[in-house]
Amino acid sequence: MGDLVFNPMGFVEQLPRMGIGMLVIFVVIGMIILTTMLINWLFSDK
Repeated sequence: MGDLVFNPMGFVEQLPRMGIGMLVIFVVIGMIILTTMLINWLFSDK
């Protein structure tokens, strides 16, 4: 079993990767919201 070592610089080095991940999550959520709005607009009874 590997040793757990606290490495604060490891967190700082991974910040760009975490930022990209958060950006992708927000883009996907935005696409889901826009798709839902489009479907509601197309199939709503006016």
